[in-house]
Amino acid sequence: MIRLASSSQTRATLLRNAGIAYKQESVDFDEDRVKASSPKNFVYQATMGKYEANLKAFGFEDMPLLVADTVVTSQGRILRKARCVDDARNILMTQSGNVTSIVTCMIYHSKEKKIIDISQTDYLFEKFDLDSLERYLESGEWRGKAGACMVEGFCKSYIKEVRGFESTAMGLNTDLLKIFI
Repeated sequence: MIRLASSSQTRATLLRNAGIAYKQESVDFDEDRVKASSPKNFVYQATMGKYEANLKAFGFEDMPLLVADTVVTSQGRILRKARCVDDARNILMTQSGNVTSIVTCMIYHSKEKKIIDISQTDYLFEKFDLDSLERYLESGEWRGKAGACMVEGFCKSYIKEVRGFESTAMGLNTDLLKIFI
């Protein structure tokens, strides 16, 4: 069993679907403090901050610790979590008809090993239908999602091409994690 130091229900579902037993509990880390010029640097710093906070709170001796963070980028912009519906609309319109890269960093730390991975999945999206986009925004499903993006939900029907693992895009590279645990 591992400790998933994340409140993300999507990450919990990914672990469950991968057959990895977990206990979900975490302490907060303020990602807004992170200043970075590149998506990979941002996601690494955010994950490291979460790791240090959760390591201090829980350690890894009794149970391996797993932390992760995800960032979305398109057209050279880091697309954070939307703060309001207008922000979500702007973020999603940046991705519409463009390549969107979803970068996830994870740190797995047990008594035997410590793994730090940064993985990226690229999506080429068709242009989003504006009526469908408005229905998605009204649903509120975009809340708490990096880039307001749900490749397993709203964005799925607009995927033209994929390079990388879907689990990475959903917030945790379980394909890689399964190799090491």
